[in-house]
Amino acid sequence: MPHTAQWKIGLHLFEDDGGTTKARAVLDTGTTTLTGRGTARCGPADANVPEIGDELAASRAMDDLAQQLLRLAEGDIEDMDRSRPGIRQVTERPV
Repeated sequence: MPHTAQWKIGLHLFEDDGGTTKARAVLDTGTTTLTGRGTARCGPADANVPEIGDELAASRAMDDLAQQLLRLAEGDIEDMDRSRPGIRQVTERPV
């Protein structure tokens, strides 16, 4: 059965004066909204390169979002298995 969907992801980056970059990745599937968060901090001895902070914070936010989406899919799979009639766990009998 063919299926096409379009999901929208918004990525928002914020840097404060202390060298901390925060990212928020928002996934909107049309029926579900998930938000991933990530942070990057510039060390005191490091050069402040905003692009690097953006990349780190964004990647961490997207990783957080990916983990949430994976847990959601795993829960949906478990729910489907429980609702199927005639599906049962096979266990080995003791010898």
